Amino acid sequence: MAKKDKKNSKDKESAEPAAQADQAALETVPDGRWANTAPSGSAAADDERYTSAGKLKEAFYEAEMLKLQEELVKLQYWVKDKGLRIGIVFEGRDAAGKGGVIKRITETTNPRVIRIVALGIPSDREKSQWYFQRWVAELPAAGEVCLFDRSWYTRAITEYVHGFCSEEQYREFLASCPQFERMLMRSGMILLKYWFSVSDEEQERRFQQRAADPKRRWKLSPMDMKSRDMWVAYSQAKDRMFDFTDTKQSPWYVVNADDKKRARLNCISHILSQIPYENILPPPMELPPRKPASGYIRPPMDQQTFVPDRF
Repeated sequence: MAKKDKKNSKDKESAEPAAQADQAALETVPDGRWANTAPSGSAAADDERYTSAGKLKEAFYEAEMLKLQEELVKLQYWVKDKGLRIGIVFEGRDAAGKGGVIKRITETTNPRVIRIVALGIPSDREKSQWYFQRWVAELPAAGEVCLFDRSWYTRAITEYVHGFCSEEQYREFLASCPQFERMLMRSGMILLKYWFSVSDEEQERRFQQRAADPKRRWKLSPMDMKSRDMWVAYSQAKDRMFDFTDTKQSPWYVVNADDKKRARLNCISHILSQIPYENILPPPMELPPRKPASGYIRPPMDQQTFVPDRF
């Protein structure tokens, strides 16, 4: 986004509810990409795609997600055929919904083409290297899309807020990051950056859900617990990060993430709108009849160990 739009891009943690945000209707435009044509504000309440509370109806959400996933498969073929290199950064507060979007992107795609990069805490050796070095090793090769589930921006947010880096390291990152990203783009890589904006009330609600659900409790890390009381510090760090790294060449795109389903549809449709591609899906295949098998005698069943049939 341009600098003049910075005020509009500031975190929407305390902005109007999700029902009042513009939503993508996910309609195609002549060039085959996706356009944002959805109703906003009170118009959404009168739209048959939404409930009276302004939430997306489940059937509509599933149908639109299926359309987007079909488009992602087309994009995947195009990326592979043209040897494109695409990096997509997903950043935001804890429980903002980054993982949910990434999951939907990868559900129907080839992990050898569209892969997830989710690095953990750097090792002692990595800490001694140039900060960007371990991220460079994960950058996409020709015919790849890398989804960064958190990225080099960890230094500007988590590391800085929790004191895991020095003030000098922090300032060096803010100065170097735009140059680093310009080098990536000059090399021919397509770089997209998304910030998932969630309100403090919604984040706390999701934390409480995780704490109560044994299937999702693993998502509630000790770092999450510390971050609950550091909302303002995170907001200030995010704003300063935008001041330095929300550039014309590599803008941040803010996703209103208080409504997970809307966030998923909006983000994926926006990704598709930012990468020109064509439909080169192979035509339906008609498989020839199988040749009859011969010359093979299967070993006795009692000589093999089978998983018990419990269902």
